[in-house]
Amino acid sequence: MDEIYDLLILGGGPGAMTAGIYAKRSGLNVAIIEKSVPGGAVATTYEVANYPGFVKISGADLANKMFEHTTSLGVEFIWEEVSKVIPEGDVKIVETYSGKTYKAKTIILAFGASVRKLGLDNERLFIGKGISYCATCDGAFFKDKVVAVFGGGNTALEDSYYLSNIAKKVYLIHRRDEFRGDDILVKQVKTKDNIELVLNSIVTKLTGDKILEEIEVTNKLTQETKNLKLDGLFVCIGRGPDTEMVAGDLKLSESGYIVTDECMRTNFDGVFAIGDIRQTPLRQIVTACSDGAIASTKAFEYIKALRQKDQEKK
Repeated sequence: MDEIYDLLILGGGPGAMTAGIYAKRSGLNVAIIEKSVPGGAVATTYEVANYPGFVKISGADLANKMFEHTTSLGVEFIWEEVSKVIPEGDVKIVETYSGKTYKAKTIILAFGASVRKLGLDNERLFIGKGISYCATCDGAFFKDKVVAVFGGGNTALEDSYYLSNIAKKVYLIHRRDEFRGDDILVKQVKTKDNIELVLNSIVTKLTGDKILEEIEVTNKLTQETKNLKLDGLFVCIGRGPDTEMVAGDLKLSESGYIVTDECMRTNFDGVFAIGDIRQTPLRQIVTACSDGAIASTKAFEYIKALRQKDQEKK
């Protein structure tokens, strides 16, 4: 007889690991299915300075500490990529690309979000050949070179500051004249002499032979264009939810995020969603962890009710 978990958590970010910790401490048979490394986007974040208890810590170190905490309790990690989720019924079905099938009484969806791309011609051609979506992953390749960062949020500001310590020059391109990121990050960026702000502008063209060599930047107010010769472009224009797999089943917002109630419950009994994948006013590490704790607690209550029904039938 195939094993039926009490809870399967799909994704391995901070919210997922928090859910795993709470579930294990509640006595649930739980496993986390993650396709790559624990921590999700946090693992590639240069520095985290707003998570309580750590004045400053790298994203990789924080992810590792969470992973060590989770595994120390005996939470099982399954290193697979999910290909299909069947959320209806008393037993939920999760299939992976390796051809394996997992079953659970409850599931928590924690797939997170993926980076948004520019949508320009040649973008795919230049990925890994000048275009990157992760400064901490690829910044070292651009030592003493000229790079640009496109975006206006915390990630763009953090990446610009990080790259300014590696690259010779950094262009920070933003579509508005004010940044959406934290004021403390804006001030840090403005202290760096090798960061040049290119405001009210967007990237409109990518040029190069076999690697990216130049970008065209268009001023949104004047429609004037200028070309910047550079070695690398880091795209930081946000993330979109990875909900394609469940779009035909779960209720989604107009933006594609999973709609939940305050207890992280979706429109399917026993199915919860947490973190960046769900509709929420704030997407931070601390809120993802909160989501995970709530979802896991409610999953435990759901399973407890199922057990009571089974006992009554007997």
